[in-house]
Amino acid sequence: MGRAVFRWFLGLRDFTFKFSLQAKLILSFVVVIFIPVVLFSWYTLNEDSAKAMKDLMKNNENVLEVEKINIENNIELMRWTAQLALSNREMNKYLQIEQTQDAANVLYIKKAVVNNFQYFLFNNPRIANVRLFTDNLYVNEIWPVILQESRIQDKPWHDEVMKQNGMPWWAIQGNVVLTGLPSEPSPNEPFMTYLQEFKYPDNATHNGILEISMVLSNFFSRTFSSVQDMNSQLIVVARSGQVFSLKDSAVFERHSAEELINGVKLTSNTANETVQLEVDGQSYLAFQSYIPSIDVHLVNMVSLADTMNGINHSRVRYIVLFSLLAAFLVLLSYSMQAVILRRLKALRESMQQVRSGNFNVELPPITGTDEVGELGFHYRKLILKINELIQEQAARQAAGKEAELRALKNQIDSHFLYNTLENVKMLAEMEGQYLISDIMTSLGGMMRYSMEWNREHVMLSDEIQHVQDYVSIMNIRYDGRLDLRLSIAPECLKQESLKMSLQPTVENAIKHGMRRMHSSDGNLVIIISAVRCDQTCVIEVTDSGCGIPEERLTLLNRMLRMEESAYQNARQLFVRKDNQDSNGIGLRNVDQRLVMSYGVEYGIGVESQEGSYTRVIMTLPYRVMGGGEDIYD
Repeated sequence: MGRAVFRWFLGLRDFTFKFSLQAKLILSFVVVIFIPVVLFSWYTLNEDSAKAMKDLMKNNENVLEVEKINIENNIELMRWTAQLALSNREMNKYLQIEQTQDAANVLYIKKAVVNNFQYFLFNNPRIANVRLFTDNLYVNEIWPVILQESRIQDKPWHDEVMKQNGMPWWAIQGNVVLTGLPSEPSPNEPFMTYLQEFKYPDNATHNGILEISMVLSNFFSRTFSSVQDMNSQLIVVARSGQVFSLKDSAVFERHSAEELINGVKLTSNTANETVQLEVDGQSYLAFQSYIPSIDVHLVNMVSLADTMNGINHSRVRYIVLFSLLAAFLVLLSYSMQAVILRRLKALRESMQQVRSGNFNVELPPITGTDEVGELGFHYRKLILKINELIQEQAARQAAGKEAELRALKNQIDSHFLYNTLENVKMLAEMEGQYLISDIMTSLGGMMRYSMEWNREHVMLSDEIQHVQDYVSIMNIRYDGRLDLRLSIAPECLKQESLKMSLQPTVENAIKHGMRRMHSSDGNLVIIISAVRCDQTCVIEVTDSGCGIPEERLTLLNRMLRMEESAYQNARQLFVRKDNQDSNGIGLRNVDQRLVMSYGVEYGIGVESQEGSYTRVIMTLPYRVMGGGEDIYD
């Protein structure tokens, strides 16, 4: 079946290739406009239904989130009230007394402690009651704040609070009345209560239980609000399975809250979950979320009756709208066809002339910001670029010939210079001027190494030899005060290195180290070491100069990888009246060569301690070059 469909598509493609562009455009009207409009209309109708459901879900999820925020605020309020109650020193002192109090002292406690305690804690009207139940028999009850714990020992939550070992316990109580006195809350309303055991200062001996109450309609303010969407209602399910909600909500006209909750599988997921259910032919959406801190489930029950009616009315409107849109698109496409084909024809004629070899063709004046206008713009740029490349290639060929002649001349000049140096060396030896002979040997080696650039990469041992020749010559200038020391691991002698990458580093060390010499004997020690670390080779050049200040060192390391414009600005900080070339350009050039050859993870870095040393660290990938190759041809 799949192969048959594939062959059919291939046959259709070959058939349409025979048509002219105009015929293809006419055919595309049917394929690109009418069929997609029909499909798009069907898709849009479905999307409209999905969007209505999505908006419904989003709005009711927001309702759930707003209620969760209200709950969290009330939880924090009750926790804060508990902290204030348990941190009251005067109250704690009274609850922990160890002898019977006389009437005068009890009256003083009521006026000076309990009344202030009540005023301070009840400044928020949402808090219905704060009560401290103590097992201390020396404490006199002072209604309605201080009571004996024996009054609540038969409460179902008492043992659970004791198991928490001082941690809070939340419970929904249908009745918090103990005696029926007028000072107590109304017995007809359920309450959310915060319960917590408090202890003596030893934090081990039980002292009592703190109870903070809030009317359930205040704690779940959105759930019991009379101003709500007619199609949704929040429901609170306690840990015992008891259901609390606004009983006269329109959502519960056909089914009670208990019946609807029975159709929802409650989970312990704190994130919002959506469940679709059907009860007696009526569709509902339930958005549920578990609140672990108070161990309740919050469910937003939504009726879908009105939503489905709105979707059916929208479908009729969309059918009419898309029919009119399809007719408009057909007329617009026909009007654009003539303009598009006229400009494409001009482009085709110009391309035929270019194909015949005429690159000086007169370019068609195609303008516009659409795809055809952009195509004409790039076509003109392409022709101009082709002519430019032809001219550059002709100039490059001429320059290549000139470079070959110049290279041949330089080779003749370099051999003449080498022969002259050899003659001077022989003459110095004949005259017994062995120092001059050694200098000529080192200078000849340096010139041969630097001028005969036959390859980009050399062995590290060749770089070391070049540095030794350079230091020998520089020692003439500095009266032998340069002390070059080598510590090269045997496996690093044939390490692949960029040619002329080590000598600029040593030159930089000599230039700045000798200029700011701090040693007593006036000598500059330069240590070159190389070791292999896994798949890298680390080369260090350390000098015993006076080092670099920390601020300048940080800027120098940043300058190694700066963009050119930023580097030109930063290097001015290194320029001084007595040191116009102290700008790190030599190290930057070496680092850029290493990055271009091996990648950004390789290169150089600078370490220094002012008054002690400066160290340049060069990191290369560990690569061994073939032995026995002479770098000089």
